[in-house]
Amino acid sequence: MHHCGRFIDPPLTRRQMLRRCGNGFGAVALAATWAQQQAAEASTQRNPFAPREPHYKPRARNVIFLYMDGGPSQVDTFDPKPRLQRESGQPFGAPTEPTQFDNIGDTLGSPWAFRNYGESGLPVSDLFPHVGQCADDLAVIRSMTSDFSEHTSANYFLHTGFGQQGRPSMGAWVGYGLGSECKDLPAFLVLNGGLVPPGGLDNFNSGFLPATYQASMFKAGKRPVANIEPQESRRLQASKLDLMKRLDAESMQRAGEADAIESAIANYELAARMQAAVPDLTDLASESAATKRSYGMEAKFKGTQVFGRQCLLARRLVERGVRFIELTCPQVGHDRWDQHGGLKKGHERNAKSVDQPIAALLKDLKRRGLLEETLVVWAGEFGRTPFAQGTNGRDHNPYGFSVWMAGGGVKGGTVYGRTDEYGYKAIENRCTIHDLHATMLHLLGLNHETLTFRFSGRDMSLTDVHGHILHDIVA
Repeated sequence: MHHCGRFIDPPLTRRQMLRRCGNGFGAVALAATWAQQQAAEASTQRNPFAPREPHYKPRARNVIFLYMDGGPSQVDTFDPKPRLQRESGQPFGAPTEPTQFDNIGDTLGSPWAFRNYGESGLPVSDLFPHVGQCADDLAVIRSMTSDFSEHTSANYFLHTGFGQQGRPSMGAWVGYGLGSECKDLPAFLVLNGGLVPPGGLDNFNSGFLPATYQASMFKAGKRPVANIEPQESRRLQASKLDLMKRLDAESMQRAGEADAIESAIANYELAARMQAAVPDLTDLASESAATKRSYGMEAKFKGTQVFGRQCLLARRLVERGVRFIELTCPQVGHDRWDQHGGLKKGHERNAKSVDQPIAALLKDLKRRGLLEETLVVWAGEFGRTPFAQGTNGRDHNPYGFSVWMAGGGVKGGTVYGRTDEYGYKAIENRCTIHDLHATMLHLLGLNHETLTFRFSGRDMSLTDVHGHILHDIVA
């Protein structure tokens, strides 16, 4: 600026200085933040399985999700209803919502009695006499609800917080948020008992997260992974892996960073390490006969044997630092927990498969000091109607059903929420799937609002804009 020789610019005021320099200060801060973020992302890309710090001190380090595919009946398991028993066989005494098959029968009382267990006196159905012995470790949520009454959408909703395929599963989010404490096994493992739920493998997908976070599935039996034995010498295999890594790196130099290439590199390397880790994991020779017997591996019923082995493997995976382990139900000759007819026979066979193994898992974790840091979750995608479908079945019911949590900072021997006198709809402390997810992440030391991934122009999360932590069941 040109002035006459006798004119002197007045000194800048503080407000003028800040106005002129404000953008510069912001740019400095942005540059520092950006550099930190880039460094963190680069570290994650170099080793996507590396352990990462939680947002705050966690109560749990691992999750075992016991998925009861098909929808167990809340009024036959953990939510006793005397009025339902009194009016069994009579026309249903409350307004009804549309059902999946529009075949509404009379009120259907539970075929099973309930007994009070433990110091807490928690009522548990005779379907679960073994789990009942662990009542003081359970926090039963009786007011769970879902937005969907059809299996596929409800399964996606339970697993991903969204009713359509394509979103990351909760196990993928946990792996993304915390990494893994096990360098030889995936952070997210599904132990398939024989049934893949409606919706298929997309229930366990990584969605828009990097592909390294999707689940790996182990089949039931002594050989859970195909081709796990090396077909060539370790030296030759290492040379091939090194060559693939160099070729992939050259491809990234030419084409830029790509999740498909980076994930392929990480997954190839992990697969090589799994060839040594998986045989050791599945070799149960070191487990005592008493332990195997407690899990039901010597039971006469095949379903108990299968699920017992899965539960024992889940404990061994927790010991090895695997973050998120999901168990699916065994095949017992009919359609999962989805008893539209033949309620008594179907629920009894399903319960016989899982009751003893689940109780053994909880007791074994507790005995080894692992239950305090392992969150165990038991849930189906919805519940079932308190009135009959036809004469002896129950239809889908997303309006009020029961799930439970144990260990990992959960307040045992408690009941949260309430359904009406028929066990039909949640009427107190109504809980959503988003609330369940928010609470699980909270117990792992993750803030469900800030655990995000930038996709399609906005920050995405497991709970989206929903979810409240269920502080009443946190110890």
